[in-house]
Amino acid sequence: MAGGGIGMNTDFKDIEISDRQWVNSLLSYSDYRSTEYNFTVLYIWKDTYKTKIARLDDFLLIRSGECETGFAYIFPAGRGEIKKALDFIMKDASRHNSPFMLVSVLEEQKKILEELYPGRFNYTPARNSFDYVYSAMDLITLKGKKFQSKRNFVSRFKSNPDWAFEPVNKGNLQECMQMNEEWCRLYGCTKESSLAQESCSVRCALKNFEALSLKGGLLRLSGKVVAFSIGEMLNSDTFLVHIEKAFADIQGAYPTISREFLLHCSNLDENDIQEADQTKIGFRYVNREDDAGDEGLRKAKLQYHPVFMIEKYIVAESEK
Repeated sequence: MAGGGIGMNTDFKDIEISDRQWVNSLLSYSDYRSTEYNFTVLYIWKDTYKTKIARLDDFLLIRSGECETGFAYIFPAGRGEIKKALDFIMKDASRHNSPFMLVSVLEEQKKILEELYPGRFNYTPARNSFDYVYSAMDLITLKGKKFQSKRNFVSRFKSNPDWAFEPVNKGNLQECMQMNEEWCRLYGCTKESSLAQESCSVRCALKNFEALSLKGGLLRLSGKVVAFSIGEMLNSDTFLVHIEKAFADIQGAYPTISREFLLHCSNLDENDIQEADQTKIGFRYVNREDDAGDEGLRKAKLQYHPVFMIEKYIVAESEK
């Protein structure tokens, strides 16, 4: 899709796999660590959030929602004259009689908005959308007193003589899909809309695993898949974990798939762990996404000791 000026009707379109290359090229200019700036995230959640995209020069424009209920926009990613891109999405909102709103606005983006449009917007922290970012070294090595319980759970899982880890590939993708369906039956996807939406996004990721160039790993017990994880590089120094599924009644399955998958995606093997340093891993941070306001998930994510949170804001125009 060609870029154009404000008067050139750059239309928002449905996201297709064929958009991946040009979208990634624009995202790379900004190099954000936030999950919203990832093609896979946009693609696998597009039906839930009614997400559409457009290109304006070297900026990626992202819009979610429907005309009847109002749109929400993401701060444009790319390079060039940011005010032109912001003015364009403001005009798009106005054209559809939608109040202008930006979601998941980062701290550095908030500063840009204040410089360009002083006093025009209100900024509301969106705690449920804050991303949890961890040290890759921490999650792979699990060193230190604060990770003692995690190491214990991993040891407990590995005490099973018939456990195995393997990369996700063509040969076992179907088993991951089957495990996801079984997980849904066990934990109530049909009764809770958020779980149903997540299950839909997981199916989309697995169905398009190769086209999206994703990485994955799974755990087996007695030959059966009991956990799997899917992720990819998010930016120049951060790995993004999209999906992590395990059967909760199998002790240690969650911390084991977390650790083994990241070890697989790093440049290390088991023998390197004790001598490992950050330069050998290949990525400095791991983004494990937000908690969506779920208290149980929030507690679980905090137990892994994030090194920082990516704070985000909802931005709306101030009442005059």
